[in-house]
Amino acid sequence: MGNKKYFLIFVVILSAVTVVANIVSICIDPNTAALIAVGTSLCVLIALAVIQNYWSGMLKSLDVISEKLRNGRPDELYMRGNAVIESLISSVKQFSAASAQDTREMEKMSSEFNLELQLLHKEKKNTEAIIYSIRDAVIVSDEYDRLITANAAAERLFDFKKDPDVSVSLEDFIDDTGFIDLIRQNRQSKQSHVKHEVSFEGDEQQRTFDCIISCMKNNENQISGVVAVLHDVTREKEISQMKNDFVSHVSHELKTPLASINAYAEMLVDGEAEDQKTVKEFCTIIQTQAQRLNRLIEEILNISRIESGLVRVDKECFSVAIIIQEAAQMIESYAAEKNITVNVPAPIIHDQVNADKDMLSQVVINLLSNAVKYTEPGGSIKVDSEVYDSDGVVHVTVADTGVGIPPEELEHVFDKFYRVEANKKYAKGTGLGLNLVQQIVEKVHDGNVFVTSVVGEGSTFGFDMPLAKSKVEETVK
Repeated sequence: MGNKKYFLIFVVILSAVTVVANIVSICIDPNTAALIAVGTSLCVLIALAVIQNYWSGMLKSLDVISEKLRNGRPDELYMRGNAVIESLISSVKQFSAASAQDTREMEKMSSEFNLELQLLHKEKKNTEAIIYSIRDAVIVSDEYDRLITANAAAERLFDFKKDPDVSVSLEDFIDDTGFIDLIRQNRQSKQSHVKHEVSFEGDEQQRTFDCIISCMKNNENQISGVVAVLHDVTREKEISQMKNDFVSHVSHELKTPLASINAYAEMLVDGEAEDQKTVKEFCTIIQTQAQRLNRLIEEILNISRIESGLVRVDKECFSVAIIIQEAAQMIESYAAEKNITVNVPAPIIHDQVNADKDMLSQVVINLLSNAVKYTEPGGSIKVDSEVYDSDGVVHVTVADTGVGIPPEELEHVFDKFYRVEANKKYAKGTGLGLNLVQQIVEKVHDGNVFVTSVVGEGSTFGFDMPLAKSKVEETVK
């Protein structure tokens, strides 16, 4: 329609110009120009009739012009031509005004349309920016299960990279058919929000997600797509399981000494201790179990304080060798009962660390106590202490000739309440001692714990502790 309109305007203007030229010719030679005016006027009248839909009026005008021409009256034809031209010019002006108005309206509509497109484009960009900024994985599909949008977290989770200009099915990117089935089921059920728990196999471990799937609807209330948001709850699940295990282990460990205390106390109350020797024996058992219970509670409290950051730490500069010698003296009588030899290193001059003395002493005592527990009578324990100036640490190891630890269990020995199943028959314990060692060394003193072991040959536990700053500075100089 636009091209036709402009073409008609061109014809009208061309015809008007031709008629004006003919009028000038008439003024010079009316008889000759009259014949020329007839032909050009025909073009003008036909164009005007098409534009204004005045076919009948224009045909009458043509009849009058033809009659005047046959009667040889060019003067009247000239006057009639003037009237036609004036009418034509008026029609052209009206048509031009209408066209200009239409053009302005079209320009206004075009401007509004372009503005709306810009706003939609900006809104789309903002929406994509929001989706890509979300840490949770977000996947958007259409009503035909084709992938529309996926943020960076989703691309990392399912290991793909989507081309924004290519429309593909979900199966082309996601291998987990169970997850795709959930999206389809939710789309078919047309439910607004449905929460699922889904799991995916990762490179190192299985990852668990809380998945919320929502249907999108258009203006006609028809399903236009599905949005799936996956929040990683793997760590929360692990923490929850650790809490459950902690409560279970604590309950079990507390129950054992309490049961002994309660049993022997009842026997004392019932008068089953007939002599002083039996009374003393019962009281000794009660005291031993009470001390065990107290140690367990203290270890739990210490670990809890360290983990929560509420423990009070009094650091001072001292020699690690001195701590080792004092701990060895404390454990000496226990080792002598099993005929176990404890070898301690000679004092080192420059092995000072800036640490909490009581805590570090507890670390060495726990390692020596474990070594004695799991070493057969007649065995030996060797403690070594070395200073690594280049790394700025003091390296302490406690090696025994005990039963050893299976390789598959080495990575768990520092876990709370963990005890090597094969070694439970050799000694009783709470499974908190080594975890407390790790907490003190790594969390409080920024050190590092380690263990190596061979079943039947023995184990070596140790830790690295940063040297005091003054010692490190002297080494650098």
